[in-house]
This record gives sequence, C-alpha cells and structure tokens, in this order.
Amino acid sequence: MSTPEKTAAFFDLDRTLIAGSSAFVFARAAYDAGLIRPQEFIGDAIGAVKFRLFGSSDNSSTSVRDRILSAAGGAKQTDLLALNEIVLPELLGLIRPEARALLEQHHAAGRETWIVSASPIEIVEPLAIALEMTGGIGTRGEVDNGVYTGRLAGPFCYGPGKAEAIAAIAEERNINLADSWSYSDSMSDVPMMEIVGNAVAVNPDAQLSALARSRGWPIVVFAQRSKMLARRTTTITAALVGMAITYSLGARSSRRS
Repeated sequence: MSTPEKTAAFFDLDRTLIAGSSAFVFARAAYDAGLIRPQEFIGDAIGAVKFRLFGSSDNSSTSVRDRILSAAGGAKQTDLLALNEIVLPELLGLIRPEARALLEQHHAAGRETWIVSASPIEIVEPLAIALEMTGGIGTRGEVDNGVYTGRLAGPFCYGPGKAEAIAAIAEERNINLADSWSYSDSMSDVPMMEIVGNAVAVNPDAQLSALARSRGWPIVVFAQRSKMLARRTTTITAALVGMAITYSLGARSSRRS
C-alpha cells in the first residue's frame, strides 16, 4: 500500500518571514562575541542596509556567502551555535505578523511548513523549530573535528540551489509539489517558486512583481506596521554602521599611538 502524498509550504526567510536580514543579525551577534573583526561587521552592516532598500542580487548574495564562510573558517561550531541564545529571540521578534498567520493557515490545512534560506543552517533550523515548523533548509558550512573549514558542505542554498533542495525534500518525504506552495520577495527565488503549483510573491521587488503579474501569481503586500518596523530596523542598522566605523577608526588610532 502506497503512502499518501503530502503537501507543503516553503518560505523564504529574509524579507518574507522576517523584516530584514537574518545573516546581519547573526553577524552582529558574532561581532559582539568577538568572533568576527570590526571591518567584517561593517561590510555586513552596509550590506544589510542595501538589502533592506534594494533586495538581494546574485552578486551580493555570493559576496555575503563568501564573507560568512571566510569569517567562520577556524571558528568552533559550538561557539556559533551558542549565538542562537541571542540570535533566535531577535529573529522571532522580526517575524511578520502576516507570516505567522500564513503559517497557522498551512498548519490548519495539514501541510508541512519549511524555511528555505541561503542563511546558515545554524540559524535556519533552530528558527524553524521555534516556530513549530516541519524543518529548515539552509546553507551548510563544512566542519572538521568541530571547526569550520571555510568551505561549503554542499550546494549554496540560493537561486537554483533552493529548488534543488526542495526537490530533494519532496522526494524524501513524498510531497506533491504541484499542490504545494512557496513564498518569496525576490526575483532570485523564481526557481523555488516555479517548482511548486502555488507561488506567492510577498512584498516583491520590482522584477518579481512584474513577473508575478504576467504569470498570475498572487501578490501579497504586508501591512503598514511591518513596513514601519522595516524602516526602524534600517535606521538602527545605519546607526550601527556608524558605531562600527567609529570603533574601527578608534582602534586604528590607538595602534598608531
């Protein structure tokens, strides 16, 4: 007797489930813990402001991936996992109210729910568990004897990589993708949206908005409250950039003297 097929809803993380960049929240916690240098944090802070204003691009996401991998090289996995004590509550505070409502609707319909993100799996899995979702799919860094090597331990979970990961999960768990859902804000996630039968554009960038209209995909624009939160977070991020730059310049001055 064959196992009945399941259905699922797959959610992008940054600017879809949450208002902002999860990688920046992680980088800030790593900076505060002394795990990354000030100049690396400045790069992530500036990247977060650009992401907030313009969304992601292939070039920017590849750059973030390479920077995170490079910064993590030589770090103990236990040290990065320990950051979730700080990171997880902040990410939960950034979950959009409308996203929570969507999760509840899919849970009520008996669907599996998954986060699919380019962010490190060390962020994605604990967040999925905290939200009582089925699981999280993220980018995995290679670990050797408990220490990150600075290399990937599999495909980068971005663009086509997200679609590949979803296809693998669907095969493993007998999920009918034709009756499943995906949610994203970015044109980079079109492969993830095309692999399911029900794609929804959430606060989409200009390119995805145009594509969604041409294909008849629903477009969801979240409430003003979420947008105000996004603007406040952008202001805070800009202030943190200034603080990090001041700290870096002060450190250089001290070294000269």
